[in-house]
Amino acid sequence: MNDASWIGRTLAAARPQAVGALLRYFRDLDAAEEAFQEASLKALQNWTKNGPPRDPVAWLIFVGRNAGIDEVRKRARETVLPDENVLSDLGDAEPRMVERIDNADYQDDVLRLLFVCCHPELPATQQIALALRVVSGLTVPEIARAFLVSEAAMEQRITRAKRKIAAAGIGFETPSAVERVERLATVSAMIYLLFNEGYSASGGDAHIREPLCEEAIRLGYLLLRMFPSEPELMGLVALMLFQHARAPARLDDNGEIVLLEDQDRSLWRSGPIEEAKVLIEKAARHQRPGSYQLQAAIAYEHAVAKNAAETDWQAIAGYYQVLESIHPNPVITLNRAVAVEKVEGAEAALQLVETVAEPLSGYFYLHGVRGALLSKLGKEREARRAFEKAISLASTPAEAAHIRKQLDRLQLI
Repeated sequence: MNDASWIGRTLAAARPQAVGALLRYFRDLDAAEEAFQEASLKALQNWTKNGPPRDPVAWLIFVGRNAGIDEVRKRARETVLPDENVLSDLGDAEPRMVERIDNADYQDDVLRLLFVCCHPELPATQQIALALRVVSGLTVPEIARAFLVSEAAMEQRITRAKRKIAAAGIGFETPSAVERVERLATVSAMIYLLFNEGYSASGGDAHIREPLCEEAIRLGYLLLRMFPSEPELMGLVALMLFQHARAPARLDDNGEIVLLEDQDRSLWRSGPIEEAKVLIEKAARHQRPGSYQLQAAIAYEHAVAKNAAETDWQAIAGYYQVLESIHPNPVITLNRAVAVEKVEGAEAALQLVETVAEPLSGYFYLHGVRGALLSKLGKEREARRAFEKAISLASTPAEAAHIRKQLDRLQLI
């Protein structure tokens, strides 16, 4: 492991809190991002020689704040400098730099920043994309993959969001209680997208992406404390816990993907599973099923099965069907096809997959699932073409290696 690797992981983990605090100081999105980047560059120079500071987040906020103030002063040489309290909160000192703000329900800069980014004057897709870029520091390709759109389209989406914020003078004040309720669905979606990016990317970069999953779960719990009687939030946190519990079994010793049915269930983390069970059972008592609750219910069925053979696929297929009815989405249909194959066979599943082949033509898993079903039906040449397409769309080496194994099994000339 080289110096750059551990520094990169530390910076990625510290980014949400640091950017949130810097935005609170400067009240300008670009200024906060630039300040964090300056602090990161200085960290690369300083930490390589001296090692990490006792509190990396506090260090980055302190250095970023000073760098940001210097930049403001450079740009304002010929203008009157605003009052110091506009640029920064001079009442803060370095030891208290990462204290959580406490404005009514708010206890965390990161969660506050999520609600700020999810401003109603921005389209929902721009809100989530902007939050993923600013709060979590995901790259444009990573965000584009989460939305299943091209990198160029996502770059344009984020640029438009920033321009609209600047042009409209959208403030970065703490939203009111009513505004928080209005933005809740978008913030929840952003948190789950953050988790999914960490979860899906862990096959290619486990050490770097693990903090994304943990940060998403932490934010989910914070959100649940703000809305303790909201069953969908219980479902969201339960879903993330169920999925994260399986992380130790998802890769083999060579870093290659292990399918759910082949995973060593003794490696699954029992603590998160028990927490998730309590949450999903509590949510079910509200009798207001929603998307996250249904997905968590599916994960629950996997978690309670002692082995793959005992999985209740009939129940899982039923949950997916209900999920499709309340939240039509081709990815949900694709997932339902996997359950349908277990209940009704590969032919029925393949027919379902073909209904979403066009909207998911650039989606790695579509071609992987299609190849597996074609292989089971003995259509080996078609299966090979599907697997080859999947390899071309793989986003991590682990995904590509998994599909190559499927190709090797076909043993075609």
